[in-house]
Amino acid sequence: MSSSLPAVLPIKPFTHPVRGEVRLPGSKSLTNRALLIASLCKDKVTLTGALFSEDTHLMVEALNALGFTVRADAGAGTIEVSDQGNGFQNENPVDLFVGLAGTAARFLTALCAAAPHGVYRIDGIPQMRKRPMKGLIDALRSLGADVRCTGVAGFFPLEIHAKGLRGGGVAIDASESSQMLSALIMISPLTKDQMRISPVGGYRKPFVKMTTEFCAQFGSKGSAIRESDGQIFPPRGAYCSPGTFAIEPDATAASYYAALPLVAGGRLSLLDLKQGLQGDTQFVEVMKRAGLTAAESSRSLEVSFSKSASRLGISENFNEFSDTFLTLAAISPLLSGKTTITGVAHSRKQETDRIAGMVCELRKLGQEVEEYEDGLAITPRPLKSDVEIETYGDHRFAMSFGILGCHDLHGDGRPWLSIKDPACCAKTFPNFFDLLEDKRRESLSSS
Repeated sequence: MSSSLPAVLPIKPFTHPVRGEVRLPGSKSLTNRALLIASLCKDKVTLTGALFSEDTHLMVEALNALGFTVRADAGAGTIEVSDQGNGFQNENPVDLFVGLAGTAARFLTALCAAAPHGVYRIDGIPQMRKRPMKGLIDALRSLGADVRCTGVAGFFPLEIHAKGLRGGGVAIDASESSQMLSALIMISPLTKDQMRISPVGGYRKPFVKMTTEFCAQFGSKGSAIRESDGQIFPPRGAYCSPGTFAIEPDATAASYYAALPLVAGGRLSLLDLKQGLQGDTQFVEVMKRAGLTAAESSRSLEVSFSKSASRLGISENFNEFSDTFLTLAAISPLLSGKTTITGVAHSRKQETDRIAGMVCELRKLGQEVEEYEDGLAITPRPLKSDVEIETYGDHRFAMSFGILGCHDLHGDGRPWLSIKDPACCAKTFPNFFDLLEDKRRESLSSS
């Protein structure tokens, strides 16, 4: 996806408290889940409020390559999935490219392994070849799949010779990514027999709970997690089209704008954001302990912070909503006292080593940082100026530090922090920096 952003983007600080409303993009996690499940319905499904980004574009392109008809209308914010009966009819091998999209990578691998026939070759960019896949590959093989690693064992690229999946009992290690477990759950209606999934090594329950509840909204029956022994019994029977299905706003994307009033002061309305399927809404509760005020109305989540209030350092285990830990870490230099983040060891194997990268960039800003295997602790020190933040091609680094840059460090609106490769935000939030600049200008005009 093209971008007009420069290679290095200086962030203009907010000289006045933030005001107004923010309409967030649709959830990446829910959009790609909905695309997969819609492809398994019998009738047409229209998704509204869908995310239009690099990750969802890759999913749409892959489904079209598999024979489904997926029409995306960015202007209307809708994606239509139809002609499901034409899926998996390709006579020749199908090549699928997943870039660095973890959801597309795991979901499509499971979907192709469950296909009745065909040869499917799946690959991504070099960094995707380092991301965990072994747990899913092993589970699919135990269900009868012919999954071949054509590079390094346990990683992309893959070649799948599909012949369906038998079902039954299956163990999966999804400790490095709950997406692998979610992928198994969603394709379960395609298996010959009822699956009984036994997770080993632990997994992030909010994302799996989100998946099982999401399947239920497409008419699946019997999807449940049996707490007594931790087994998961995925749904049986075909998914049913709801006709039109609304995608929730992205709760992870909301973390940046929830933190903005804490950085710049003021008040924002995060439109249509409520406690729903996404576990990342927990981030707002964390921010409340740091000093943010938040209240849910009938149409939005209102977040605010008075500059006369205190910003407090906090300790939090982010294991169940780890995509948001970078938001807190990036603004920790503005908090009074030490901030400690734990439970995110798995983030070392995401788009980049997020712990090591965050430690490096915070030290570049003059902060005192302790690094742990599963997290980090930040003791605030005076911020250094004229710093360029390395994003490592990771959209969450760009957005998190973009929010920190809104702090008026010099008191006169001079930029003091710049973001390298800001266009990497196209992965999940293509207009992030445009929206941030709009909010800055609104704050000036409303003051």
